[in-house]
Amino acid sequence: MLICGKLYYPYSSVPVAASSLPWRHIGITISQEVCRPFLPQADMTRVLLVGGGLTSALTSALLRRELPHAELVLWDKAQGAGGRMSTSRSPHDPNCLADLGAQYISATPEYAKLHKSYYDELLGAGVLVPLTSHVEGMRTSEEGTTHYVTPKGTSSIVKHFIREASLTPKFKHHVSSIDWQDGRWSVKTQSGEADVFDVVVLTMPVPQVLGLTGTIKELIDKDEKLLSDLKSVEYSSRYALGLFFEEGAQVSLKDEGTAAQYITSNPVARFIALDNKKRAAGSPSVVLHTSVPFGKVNVDKTPDEVKPVLLQCIKDMYPHWPQPKAVKCQKWKFSQVTSAFPGLPGSLTLADGLVVGGDGFTHSNMDGCIESAKAVAEAVAQYVNSKESNLSCKL
Repeated sequence: MLICGKLYYPYSSVPVAASSLPWRHIGITISQEVCRPFLPQADMTRVLLVGGGLTSALTSALLRRELPHAELVLWDKAQGAGGRMSTSRSPHDPNCLADLGAQYISATPEYAKLHKSYYDELLGAGVLVPLTSHVEGMRTSEEGTTHYVTPKGTSSIVKHFIREASLTPKFKHHVSSIDWQDGRWSVKTQSGEADVFDVVVLTMPVPQVLGLTGTIKELIDKDEKLLSDLKSVEYSSRYALGLFFEEGAQVSLKDEGTAAQYITSNPVARFIALDNKKRAAGSPSVVLHTSVPFGKVNVDKTPDEVKPVLLQCIKDMYPHWPQPKAVKCQKWKFSQVTSAFPGLPGSLTLADGLVVGGDGFTHSNMDGCIESAKAVAEAVAQYVNSKESNLSCKL
């Protein structure tokens, strides 16, 4: 319990030095003088994270370490965790997976050092393993860059951090409005569900933040510079197609030793992968990613409208392939950041207890998401600790 600057354990009258506590900090610098108050269950700080991708998941894990007393809640409009690290599963074979979002993780020497604790954690848990298969046409990387894949799909990275945060996400929760009411944030979904929180963190693509109504819209609209900077964040668009085959199906690229290939001579396709071979795990599956120009031209179409075009594209390239058992077409309206928020701050505090983050405030890869999560978690932890410390000293 924090009483006027001194830290006491509940039921103890002996003050304890903050530096002696076994707190684990990863990438967050908090003063040794900042101590956490003990609050009754009814006064527990409630934090809502909106978004089911890596930034939100890692933020929740960091906040669990920094604010162990807080109630963490995660809402996302999708049906499962992953965000743009999405992994789909064949309805006929649980071992047949396809990464329809991020394909592999590339760690430059700089970020491998800066984010060593995160990479070590994921490697130690078997979530990440080195990429050993050949990817034809891969962009030349900085010397010393290491590439990784995920045997259980890229969504396993997101799920790892959600488990670490000890929270149960609520999916199919599409947030529509955020209002300031009676000293807390009231959040509503498109389906009419509503709840109140002390802190709200938004990690979805910036255009989706701009589409929210309520107090958050008023805050943004009244600040012309802020509105202009948020509108300057832009994303590419693309489609992804996943093909799920029977066990033992003979599926190979033109070079049988290749697991994936970047394509430069096709107006539709930009990347194709034998996903199970790339990950060295699972039953045969294929992922096709479209080019950015194709995605831009077809951005207003539905996945069902685009799917026949992509299937024909694959048939033209590989007419000998067998028919897949299942097919899934994924639309990424906000695929990769092409123009980030000015200054790359990692996060932005719109008001007390209202923070936005995500790769739109850094860059579109795993390290960008880590940087944003660190910035968001630090902003939230400092706000909550300050608020609760002031409250405790008044009691």
